Amino acid sequence: MREIVGFRSAIIAMALILGGCDSATPKPDRGGKEPRKAQPVMVVPVRFEEGARTRTFAATIRPSIESDLGFRISGKVARRLVRTGDLVRSGQALLTLDTNDLRLQREQAEAEVKAAQSNLIQAEADEGRAVELQSKGWMANAALQKAHATAEEARSRLIRAQRALDLAGHALGYATLEADADGVITATPIEPGQVISAGQAAVRLARLSELEAVVALPESYVERVGRASASLSLWSLPGKTYDARLRELSFAADLATRTFAARFVIPGADDKVRIGMSATLTLREQDERRFARLPLTAVYNHGRGAAVFVVGDGGELHERPVTIERYEDRNVLVTSGVSDGETVVALGVEKLDPALTVRPISTLSLSSAGK
Repeated sequence: MREIVGFRSAIIAMALILGGCDSATPKPDRGGKEPRKAQPVMVVPVRFEEGARTRTFAATIRPSIESDLGFRISGKVARRLVRTGDLVRSGQALLTLDTNDLRLQREQAEAEVKAAQSNLIQAEADEGRAVELQSKGWMANAALQKAHATAEEARSRLIRAQRALDLAGHALGYATLEADADGVITATPIEPGQVISAGQAAVRLARLSELEAVVALPESYVERVGRASASLSLWSLPGKTYDARLRELSFAADLATRTFAARFVIPGADDKVRIGMSATLTLREQDERRFARLPLTAVYNHGRGAAVFVVGDGGELHERPVTIERYEDRNVLVTSGVSDGETVVALGVEKLDPALTVRPISTLSLSSAGK
């Protein structure tokens, strides 16, 4: 008896399942054809914008003027008063030399000046007596001329001694290396105790009056960089933008990278822009034509040229050939073939057919639902 009841229950359950499947199956229309469901597709609107070509490059902040400073005399370094990264002011002492020998030279020059002054006093006195004796007829003209020559030589010796004293004083002043402008110390190759020669680089000073961004441009961008407007953003402050202006473009390419070094001045640089920082330089070229920016996945080519699917008001698909200006990393710029305000399929175009009916799903609504 129990087996019969179980069998009847199984038959009833199977009938219910089959009935549910039949009700879910769409009924054929009057023509006897099965209706086709609208296939959901992701779409994007067509928006034309002013033509502009934008390119970004990695840049490094560098000073426009960076010079190696050295002593004007030879000597032994006694003290180094700055370190790499220190901010200095114009006239600030950076390094000093041992001044023992320089002081002795100045004392020697002072002694020479005193001796020349004493010699000049004696020579002028002899010259005066010779003039007086010659006027009375007690001295020959030759002796008078000799007295004049001796006095003139004494005067020249005094001038020479004074010049030597001035040079000794200058040399003593050169024993202190001073900053010639406001800036930051970027290198200190000399340490105390080293003996250096005149003109040898002792410290490197980068001036802060004008900073610039250095980038490496490819060969294809050399002719266009002069027509582009430049802006700069620091990696540490991505939300702030600085104007930039091309100052210098290398005439020769780098032998290793085959790129051209370009330097862009940053007129509005503030204290947040520091030497050695990484930045992004954006070059923007204006174009008179208008472009529609579409995703790369919206364009397909079946051997008849680039085309897109335009979605009609009733969900029908229209295959539309388009003219492409150029390809970017994720987008494609279209100049003709579509109109402003139309909707095109953004994804899965390779699997669509113009005979299909679709249900458009905006990418904006998808992103809002994801939130």
